[in-house]
Amino acid sequence: MNRKPLLIDLDGVLKIGNSPAPNVKEFLSFINENKIPACILSNSTLRTGELVKEFFASHKIELSIPAITAFDAALLFVKKNYKKVQVYCRDYLIHHFDGMIDTENPEAIVIGDIEDKWNYQIVNDIFKKIFAGADLIAMHKNKYWNPSGELLIDAGAFITGIEFASGRNAILIGKPSPLYFRAALESINADIEEGFFMLGDDIENDIKAAQDIGGKGILIYTGKTQFPLDKSINIKPEFEVHSLREIISILRKEIQQI
Repeated sequence: MNRKPLLIDLDGVLKIGNSPAPNVKEFLSFINENKIPACILSNSTLRTGELVKEFFASHKIELSIPAITAFDAALLFVKKNYKKVQVYCRDYLIHHFDGMIDTENPEAIVIGDIEDKWNYQIVNDIFKKIFAGADLIAMHKNKYWNPSGELLIDAGAFITGIEFASGRNAILIGKPSPLYFRAALESINADIEEGFFMLGDDIENDIKAAQDIGGKGILIYTGKTQFPLDKSINIKPEFEVHSLREIISILRKEIQQI
């Protein structure tokens, strides 16, 4: 009996601020018990997939499904294609690029999350190197995020500005890149042609990106998107929910229809 695969965002969905989302244990148990092929597909540049598992383990929740983050995907891409890179990410993750760091003559500049360290000097330095020929690698291009109830501008705004000034487009690694979705589905042996669900809190990077490649979007109002959807937004998710328990009900109905 084939189950339609499920891709799941992390922040704002399974993780709210620094805590697991309500009912996350029940939700993950339902996935396991019903043998639903699932993968966490996160635009997080704050964690690797292993750190995602450690986060849940620290809250006594066993994560038995794979987790892929934009950081993981960017690291893999960079190691395949470059020898010298300059990297902007959190300090505790920079060691993953050991042996590749070159701040003087990088072949590419990799941008993840540096929190509130953004300033004119950093943006201008990146701009000059991209203008001179280095590639620009964007772990993601999120416009904003909502980590603990506070709305914050995200790296996408700075990356877009650098693209505009340099006249060169970034190589996008995370959502909404179709390659990222495909990689996640392949990791759970799922065929994209047979369809899938994307559960997320981002109307563009989760819902529209999935719909554009044949998936169905489940928009959850526990993260960055406020309920109700603004009438000016012409993206229409297949399902809208307010909790993980509501998603269990949707998935149960889908299973019954098989």
